[in-house]
Amino acid sequence: MRNTTTGELTVAAAGRSASLYACGITPYDATHMGHAATYTAWDLLVRAWLDAGHDVRYTQNVTDVDDPLLERADRDGEDWRQLADREIERYRRDMEALRVVPPTHLIGAVEALPIIDKFAERLAARGAVYDLDGDMYFARSADAAFGALSGPHTSSDLSVGQMTALYAERGGDPDRAGKKDPLDALVWRAQRPGEPWWDSRFGRGRPGWHVECAAIATEYLGIVFDVQAGGSDLVFPHHEMSASHTRVAYAGDGEQVFARVYAHSGMVAYQGAKMSKSLGNLVFVNRLRASGVDPMAIRLALLAHHYRSDWEWTDAVLAAAEERLDRWRTAVRIAPGAVAVPPAAPVLQAVREFLASDLDAPGALAAIDAWADVVLAGPDAVLAEASAPGVRPGAQDAADEVTLIRDTADALLGIAL
Repeated sequence: MRNTTTGELTVAAAGRSASLYACGITPYDATHMGHAATYTAWDLLVRAWLDAGHDVRYTQNVTDVDDPLLERADRDGEDWRQLADREIERYRRDMEALRVVPPTHLIGAVEALPIIDKFAERLAARGAVYDLDGDMYFARSADAAFGALSGPHTSSDLSVGQMTALYAERGGDPDRAGKKDPLDALVWRAQRPGEPWWDSRFGRGRPGWHVECAAIATEYLGIVFDVQAGGSDLVFPHHEMSASHTRVAYAGDGEQVFARVYAHSGMVAYQGAKMSKSLGNLVFVNRLRASGVDPMAIRLALLAHHYRSDWEWTDAVLAAAEERLDRWRTAVRIAPGAVAVPPAAPVLQAVREFLASDLDAPGALAAIDAWADVVLAGPDAVLAEASAPGVRPGAQDAADEVTLIRDTADALLGIAL
């Protein structure tokens, strides 16, 4: 995979085990195409690992208490816990429909509060946390390596000024009076009137976002794991700060902490702008499903774009995916009756090779397209290739080739034919 830190292709998991942490949803609305594209990308990674024989450990968080969730619940006059529970369940159903392999651990922030509190204690013991009117902040000055993911001399190459602007844009508070540094991150938010709270070593309140992921990742995957994954909008501040928290919390416990590789997916646009809840330009998975769209067509529409690319969802994108799904299904339906069928083993090999090359899903789809195109071209086209190595005549042999094509699409690409 392309490692965001270096910009270079890096082996995602070299050992027998493979570990992945992917930042999850804040459950105040349904799953949109941006979410679906991101989690389908990491699903390809999981499937490729499983196919290669790795023992996969995959952890994903759910930020089930945060400002956007509380604001939406307040706007709609709904209990925030009921809103979170409903949207988490909707998310699970959407991912199941898209055939995304569920994570080994799906952990909510509320469930993880004891873990977060324990992690925050480590930060405090290092002298890396300070009080500001009851709120507790992580001092970025405690981490000499701050910027190792996104700062100068990385592929992101962000200056402090650029980081500060992005921090304000993406949920931070760089302009808050009294902070020691604009980039200091909230670890614990003191209780506010009307907000939920829990007891901690810092008093009543709730956790910050970056410490949440740092604590959950290290608790379930260890202080060093293979891949930290998320959308490209998480490079800074979220992934930078989660890694920084962990470096400080576990200083002296090893040369490297947190992720070996950082992988980031591109943004999905709609109607000319990045798909986002704040803009309201969203295409929801559950609404497409309710309208009768086959979830496999939705998944193929996502896989038609390389995971790192920025692209736009349109009716034409979905129509092309539906047409591709129909071609594939027609090919596997008629192939068993053919006089000869193109061999499936080279298709399997090609799909594996494309996925091994930075999860090149479009290339993998093209490999199955080529097989289907020969079948759909009719008996003459197949017979014209009958002398090619591996073409196997006979009904039973044809059925075997079709089975391997189905298995390849299913196991590696998550497409049920």
